[in-house]
Amino acid sequence: MTGVITDAKPKPARAPLGRDFGKLWTAAAFSNLADGLGRTAVPLIATTLTDDPLAISAIAAVAFVPWLLFGLPAGMVVDHFDRRIVMAIANALRGAVALWLSVLGVTGSLSLWALIVGTLIFGIGETLFDNATNAVVPAVVGKDGLDRANGWLQAAQITIDNFVATPIAGVLFAVSLALPLWTSSAAYLIPIALALYLPVSAARPLRDAPASAVPDPDAPDIVAGMAAEPVAVAPARAGASAREAISYLWHHRYLRTMVVFTSLIGSALSLSQGVIILYFLDEQHVTYAAVGFVTAGIGIGALAGSLIASPLVSRFGRGPIMVAAIIVAGVGSILTGLAPEPFTAVAAFALSAGAVSVWNVPWGALRQQIVPNEIFGRVLGVIRTLTWGLFPVATLVGGWIGRTDLRLPFYIAGGFMIVATLVAIPLLIGGTRRAGAEAPAPAGI
Repeated sequence: MTGVITDAKPKPARAPLGRDFGKLWTAAAFSNLADGLGRTAVPLIATTLTDDPLAISAIAAVAFVPWLLFGLPAGMVVDHFDRRIVMAIANALRGAVALWLSVLGVTGSLSLWALIVGTLIFGIGETLFDNATNAVVPAVVGKDGLDRANGWLQAAQITIDNFVATPIAGVLFAVSLALPLWTSSAAYLIPIALALYLPVSAARPLRDAPASAVPDPDAPDIVAGMAAEPVAVAPARAGASAREAISYLWHHRYLRTMVVFTSLIGSALSLSQGVIILYFLDEQHVTYAAVGFVTAGIGIGALAGSLIASPLVSRFGRGPIMVAAIIVAGVGSILTGLAPEPFTAVAAFALSAGAVSVWNVPWGALRQQIVPNEIFGRVLGVIRTLTWGLFPVATLVGGWIGRTDLRLPFYIAGGFMIVATLVAIPLLIGGTRRAGAEAPAPAGI
């Protein structure tokens, strides 16, 4: 029908995330490949040395200790040095650890203590790499792209860890105990090189505004953290210290309370995940070679969560999606404990993993949106020190509970997550909106 005039305008297409983000994504993807091989191999090796749930959970607990001891120093390193170099050094450190454990495995000298020490050092490298990667994202994408960028990074991590690295590691482990570790150490060479090819904008925070630019005193706080946005910000002092990051978090009521909530939810998840390997091996009678494929099945849910998170946030907002995600994760945890056989256990845990993936996207994006970029690494270090610092204790408690019943940690974790989220609804929905941490409206809307 012709001659009809309408005011309706087509919705503009979302801007691509850009070539610079593509480089970051590729570096993170290859790093995830190496991570997945080692992360799968270490607990499998541990089960050949002991069948005590508490001892196995100790390996998982040690992986979080660096976030308690080194999380803040890692953030200071990220804020004061070239972030590309930090990413490269972090992967070199992790590759060296994998190589060392490989040699011990071949010579027959591998022990639980060696696995614990190796996991601890590996974790130090992880604090550096993860902090640097998170800090680089706002420098290579705009404010409207944060949720999408985090979704793509998480999708890469889940896809490669669960569908590529983990199944391969399980098969390699069935061939030779040290083979997945050898492969992991070699795989780190690629992301080391790729990190060095990131653009100069990713090197460090932008500290100086143009001389002609005048910061707007009425601008919202969310602008200050966006180095990729064409908005003048006050220059940071060269001597910025960890104390400023701690003070920023302490005086930011919303972020401070969210850290407490996230710590509790993460601890509940750690309670159940500390026994997950033994649960599938002993309770569900899965073979060593099939463990990687079980994890791949779980990864389907996690990948789906990463892919749908950004559209869900755009449709319903960050607050409501975070509430729904943790409730679904709690339900999935309970169903995992109730599962009568491996297939339903995998499906239930996949549901929980997918919900956690959905949570991670808005939680990461809102921090990047409201925290000033020049102190982002240190603030993230403080946040992860406080949150992840509790995970080792929760993981050990899960292993201790698992000595009684390997299904019990899943029931306890799921029930706690559901109750805690219902209590925190005012914070997650109303608090997120009042803090200016909701997702920005799409361009043209």
